[in-house]
Amino acid sequence: MTDEHNKQDRYKTRQQKVKEEVDARVAAAQTEKGILLVITGNGKGKSTSGFGTIARAVGHGQKCGVGQFIKGTWDNGERNLLEQHDVTFAVMGTGFTWDTQDKEADTLAAQTTWTECKKMLTDASYDVVLLDELTYMLTYGYLDIDEVLDTIAQRPPEQSVVVTGRAAHRRLTDMADTVSEVRNIKHAFESGIKARKGVDW
Repeated sequence: MTDEHNKQDRYKTRQQKVKEEVDARVAAAQTEKGILLVITGNGKGKSTSGFGTIARAVGHGQKCGVGQFIKGTWDNGERNLLEQHDVTFAVMGTGFTWDTQDKEADTLAAQTTWTECKKMLTDASYDVVLLDELTYMLTYGYLDIDEVLDTIAQRPPEQSVVVTGRAAHRRLTDMADTVSEVRNIKHAFESGIKARKGVDW
């Protein structure tokens, strides 16, 4: 038997072992329920990932809603697209907190948007709800963390929720089913490159 045949046999043996391990894990994962997914970290792509999940669900014919905090004043490519597919949006609409510099107004706007989000989180017809940049609302104290976590915990059992934003509160990550951290290695903005339509917003 040639060395090439030996390599191929060893490769097949390794891959078969991997397949058996994966198959066993798939067979063991039989619980059906909506999940809480938290996407946090300092890197770019958290909202992009959240909206990608919404786009995926819409592609499967599922009903989706989005609560959008912080970036609501920007023209938003995701919203432009997804509203055409009957995705419900609740948008804070005040922009970045360092622009407004008005805690009282920001708190009121956050609470108004949260009221709309709660309607989605208590409506079993919604399959997936994205709470984009929600973590900041908890960090700044604009929303009561106990109320937010209780509402998410009491949502319909088949409903999935995606939360994005930096510095996710430990209580939020502890209750999440899946937590992903986006790490910043390099960002175009740091080199003076302007945010680009279609890529950044």
